[in-house]
Amino acid sequence: MAHGSWQPNSEPRRLLERQRELQALDSALSDLRDASAGVQRPRPTGLLAFTGPAGLGKTALLTKARARATAHGFHLLSARAGEKEQELAFRLVRQLVQPALATMDEAERRTFLGSWYDIVAAALGLEATDTAHTPDPTGVRDGLDWVMTRLAAMKAPLVLLLDDLHWADLESLGWLASFAPRAAELPLLLVVAYRPDELPPEAAPFRTVVERHGNRPYSLARLSAAGVAQIVRDELGEGVEDDFCDECWSVTGGSPFETVELAIRLGERNLKGAQNELPAMRDLAAAVKGPGLIESLRALGTTTVRFAHAAAVLGPPVSRELAATLAVIGSEEAVEATEKLRAARILADAEGPGGGIEFVHPLIATTIYRSIPSGLRVGLHDRAAEAVRAAGFGPTAAARHLLEVPCEGRPEVVACLREAARVHLRAGAPEAARRALSRALQEPPRPQDRAALLHELACSTFLIEPTATVSHLQEALAEPDVDPHLRASIVYRLTQALAHTDRLAEAATVSADAARLATHPRIRLRMQADHFVWSAFRTDEPDSFARSRRLARLAERLTGRGLEERYILGLRAWDAVVRGEPRQSVLACAEEALRGGLSWTDENRGFEVPVSVALVFMYCDQPRRAEELFTQGMAECERMGWRGSHLAQGQTLFGYIRYRRGCLPEAEELVRSGLRTADRVAGAVPAQWFAIGILIQILLARGRITDARRLADSYHYGNIVPNAVIYPDPRTVYAELLLAEGRHAEAESLLSAVGDWLDARGVRNPSWCPWQLHLASVLAPTAPEAAAGHAQEAVKRARDFGAASVIGQALHTLAEVTGGPAAVDLYAEAVDHLEQSPASYELARALVGHGAALSRNGRVPEAADRLYRGLEGAVHCGAEALAVRAREELSAAGLRPLPLRYAQADTLTAPERRTAELAVQGQPAGVIAKELRLTEQGVRQLLSSVYRKVGTDAAGLAKALETFPRPRS
Repeated sequence: MAHGSWQPNSEPRRLLERQRELQALDSALSDLRDASAGVQRPRPTGLLAFTGPAGLGKTALLTKARARATAHGFHLLSARAGEKEQELAFRLVRQLVQPALATMDEAERRTFLGSWYDIVAAALGLEATDTAHTPDPTGVRDGLDWVMTRLAAMKAPLVLLLDDLHWADLESLGWLASFAPRAAELPLLLVVAYRPDELPPEAAPFRTVVERHGNRPYSLARLSAAGVAQIVRDELGEGVEDDFCDECWSVTGGSPFETVELAIRLGERNLKGAQNELPAMRDLAAAVKGPGLIESLRALGTTTVRFAHAAAVLGPPVSRELAATLAVIGSEEAVEATEKLRAARILADAEGPGGGIEFVHPLIATTIYRSIPSGLRVGLHDRAAEAVRAAGFGPTAAARHLLEVPCEGRPEVVACLREAARVHLRAGAPEAARRALSRALQEPPRPQDRAALLHELACSTFLIEPTATVSHLQEALAEPDVDPHLRASIVYRLTQALAHTDRLAEAATVSADAARLATHPRIRLRMQADHFVWSAFRTDEPDSFARSRRLARLAERLTGRGLEERYILGLRAWDAVVRGEPRQSVLACAEEALRGGLSWTDENRGFEVPVSVALVFMYCDQPRRAEELFTQGMAECERMGWRGSHLAQGQTLFGYIRYRRGCLPEAEELVRSGLRTADRVAGAVPAQWFAIGILIQILLARGRITDARRLADSYHYGNIVPNAVIYPDPRTVYAELLLAEGRHAEAESLLSAVGDWLDARGVRNPSWCPWQLHLASVLAPTAPEAAAGHAQEAVKRARDFGAASVIGQALHTLAEVTGGPAAVDLYAEAVDHLEQSPASYELARALVGHGAALSRNGRVPEAADRLYRGLEGAVHCGAEALAVRAREELSAAGLRPLPLRYAQADTLTAPERRTAELAVQGQPAGVIAKELRLTEQGVRQLLSSVYRKVGTDAAGLAKALETFPRPRS
């Protein structure tokens, strides 16, 4: 190389001492190519992470990843976080997705996003159609998962490059932590880079994802002396002296960034790398970073310094025009400053379609930003807020700068921050909204705006810090002259926050006080409804009877003409159910409440009442009506992006309905899905309690006692009793588990306490809580008279309510604890009632119990029909333990189920065969009866005939039906 006429090295720079990282990159890209080509083998990972302190070449590795992915023909999406961008919620996600969306027109974008449009629009920087509802963070993350999954399918194979994640906004990091584990299942590779020591504490979930399952990050090491020497000689030639190279290694510390920058500057000065050039080399090394860099910047002139300061405050990518506005210089001066900063290797053209300029390295940006005097820096941020707003970048971009400005009581600042908070909430970023509103409160706002601002702040903290929500709302209520409608919203949100922090007694008191003080009739009615809600769901209510009487008197005067009235009527229907009032009057009240509609997503009323009304139909033996209401309610939640605790509760209770119908495998799947959803939501304890209790009941019904115990222990179920009313009642469910484990004394003590508590509240419906039935079973071996007394009282209460399912269940328990010949008639009556109900699992239990009792009393032919039908029901319900018991009872009666007799399958008549085909498909008796135009009793008789001819194994029956031709008649 001729040093006298140095030319920059235009060849792509080699990545020295990065063989391990490049090999991992090549391997991951190769795996992605094979997976996209349909090669059937598991991918080790869909995530590749490079970590290390600043300047070790993480960005260079991502640049190499870009080049190699492009060479493979892969599609690329990339994003890079900036040091001052953490306040911009979903900034990193937008960088990733917006280039792909930019290729679509508005109609194409709406088609692409489909029903997710309004849920993810704000997070992606689009204009939402429906701005009245705010999606929850879980819903937004699910929507972004769906968007990225679609992009991966459309652009497969797809590589995502994410740089400087230690500066990423928390919302993007949260999404990335939830999405990254799915990358290996998609035609997608995530390549990320970050400084591990600078990740914020809130990024712990992301760090966990990167470090688990063998996805260890590749931690970059500093260059050796030989590596530094190679870079210097690549730039200056092979004549560089060894001592010179060693000193270069010493001053750069082996940092690839500093070494490359130093080598370029050495080349620009035409240095040869001789011993006598060491002082000049050290001066050039100092100018790469720190004070030396600032001195070099100042040497470029005042205008250039101002332009660089403006660029550092604005953050990348920098618009030259915006930086010029902020620096208060003309366009020609901005061009000149840009060229000087390019020549000094401080600025460079920004990558990507957006254009603009950016700093050559984040270290340079950080150094320059921190060099700006604090007073000047504040002023620049203040002007930047105005400039970015005027340039059309929106309130969130302006708010990012306002957070750096001292409080001065300016109404326009408060307005901008409140607007930014609304955008953040619509984007599913409550933490970002909280920061903006907290800053607005400090400004401070005008006195007349303070209550509304505190209410907005409380709404933003509700999902992340409910205790703070309570404080903000109590402060808002203390403000003078609060608008009555705003006060009603504040009171509702306060009671909701108190309830979510297990302070239901306070919630009931607050709503009662607000109802007493309200002057507007509709607002008073709304506050009364809130009071009834929180009173009904607190376990320590002092006088449930008085509250129930007040509710009944109020409901009698209402017609359901407004939402407030319908809520009161819905609460009245629920109260009547738990108290065991006649079923027909309960149903009439529930239908009246629904006549004008009850929304699950009204943000000022909650979904407790609509859910309770839907469950009224389940308890009243109308599960299909309950499922219809749940389907509508959950769809409404999903449309609004409410996919957190609301959806978890909906999935769980929908599974509860299926459990009570006897569809045990499907119920288990639904409840497990609800529990998974609840586990993803911070503070979703109530939703978890519902799901765990119902899942334990399902597992016990299926005979999986060990699984039920494992579940209970993993969530400490049974050790903690919440202050809120949960159904099924946790103590009763836990006693059911203890009973299944043979721990009768513990179960008896628990059930007796539950009975005392519920009787004191006037809760008498065994359909809502069958504590008496379980207590009777516990007492039967040691205190048969007491057991019979409890069972008889439960039968009476069940008859008072009038639902066939609970009457049959209570009669079944009475038959079990009675025993002997007298039990046979009780079993028969139980079966008669259950045949008129939707409770197929309880019917199967009663049939097996009745068959066993008949067999023990010498009535084997009758026993056979009952046991075969009970076995059939158990198999269809997925009640494995009950099916085993039915087979054992058949064997004990000398009616051992015969092995499949395929030879007799061709003896089935056409109605028998069609009945069998539908039964194998899992169709309930009612559906089969409708198709065959028979009664359900006739269908059951046909199935009994089928099983006598062919056998009782469902899989074998299906095989038999395949083997023999369909009969002609």
